[in-house]
Amino acid sequence: MDQSSVFVIFGATGDLTHKKLIPALYNLEFKNMLPPNFQVAAIGRRDKDSDIYTKEIFEGVKKYAKVKIDDVVWQRLKKRITYVKFDFTRPSGYSILKKYLEETDKTKGTQGNRVFYLATAPRFFEVIVDFLNRNNLVNQSGAGFQRVVIEKPFGRDLESAVYLNEKISKVFKEEDIYRIDHYLGKEMIQNIMYLRFTNRIFDAIWNKDNIDNIQITVSETIGIENRGRYYEKSGVLKDMIQNHLSQILALVTMEPPVSFTTEAIRNEKVKVLKSLRLMEQNEVRHNVILGQYSGNGKEKGYLEEADVAPDSITETFAAIRLYIDNERWQGVPVYLRSGKRMKDKAAYISIQFKSAPELNFMHQTMLDPNLLVIRIQPFEGVYLRFNMKEPGSLYNILPAKMDFCQNCNLDYKSPEAYERLIWDVLKGDAALFTHWDEVESSWRFVESIITNLSLEDKRQLITSYEIGSNGPNEAEWLLKKDHRTWWTGGES
Repeated sequence: MDQSSVFVIFGATGDLTHKKLIPALYNLEFKNMLPPNFQVAAIGRRDKDSDIYTKEIFEGVKKYAKVKIDDVVWQRLKKRITYVKFDFTRPSGYSILKKYLEETDKTKGTQGNRVFYLATAPRFFEVIVDFLNRNNLVNQSGAGFQRVVIEKPFGRDLESAVYLNEKISKVFKEEDIYRIDHYLGKEMIQNIMYLRFTNRIFDAIWNKDNIDNIQITVSETIGIENRGRYYEKSGVLKDMIQNHLSQILALVTMEPPVSFTTEAIRNEKVKVLKSLRLMEQNEVRHNVILGQYSGNGKEKGYLEEADVAPDSITETFAAIRLYIDNERWQGVPVYLRSGKRMKDKAAYISIQFKSAPELNFMHQTMLDPNLLVIRIQPFEGVYLRFNMKEPGSLYNILPAKMDFCQNCNLDYKSPEAYERLIWDVLKGDAALFTHWDEVESSWRFVESIITNLSLEDKRQLITSYEIGSNGPNEAEWLLKKDHRTWWTGGES
């Protein structure tokens, strides 16, 4: 399939484009992965030309690209980039874009193929899609492909997500809508399915009979980074749980797909997300811990951040116990945890297996459980803990471990998530993107929490935690009352 196309970036002067999109395109150019007839249309309303624009974005390439900076490579990519000046919030400018695209098809052989990347604030998603449609820039008759890539958040809640999906689906077919979740582009996220389904030792025991609990942790050391207006309307439940952690959860717990095709994988992810047990009001209080980072005199707490209300009860941390109501996972608790300004920047999945039965000849009855940890970042790999007899002793049993790290070698760098995802969009492979049914199901689960929390409930539920900690102490008790503990990336 010919991947020649025009990659149209709305929001070409924003941080996402400078830090992620252009560096990812440079990485692909460096690896000779971009098709010969590939062009970039950088849409912006600021008064500049292509030379000025490419000089500015080259600074982002030098800072954020994961491969070495080669002037020959950069000059190749630079020639592909055109700055197209117009205000995408006004209908008049789209005639400029249409003229550019038609001329590019003739001069560069892009064959009517388009990728519209909406690297803008969410409030512009509907506006841009509507103007593309009005100006006949999306052709569903088969004359080239037209795909749209939409960044998170997809909606502010379930109602707005349904509305947005209806608007976009009137213009683009579902198979041409790429709802991007950059976590799905991470190397170890992609490896979850291979670890599960290509290793009999794991696949055979991946169920309620053998697994005691599942934990998914995504922690950040940064705060809200001048995004107070956005975060006040979001909080960690909408910003992280509804998308990133829900997607990881689906990959860890879904049934084996009939094949590794986009449709087969999506079907199984949707099934498990639809099986998440929705929470009633009394269940929220028992299964959800919310927190907000507090200042320490030297570093700002959340309430001291710009554009944050002084009496805000927006959560910057959440720990959740949930259940999946299907045959494979009935009764197995899944714990999700995510927060800002925490001790470590890390993401990992901990699978705790049930304890082995007591054996009469063993003097040591309390054994450490077997543990499988899938590390996503910063270290990528797999940690497995099992029990062995201590050398030289008669009966003493100690935990042993096997630890595989694929990016500990300084000569190896995993591909940037956006690099993989952009390449998949060009190929038309949507396996690592979220289908509408997945978005709807994850919103429905998160809303069962949010809508069952009155303002007074939330004031009572939310607690402060210190910057640089593992979150509020109440999160520890969420597991302790189940006689469990949070696992870190390999140790308790």
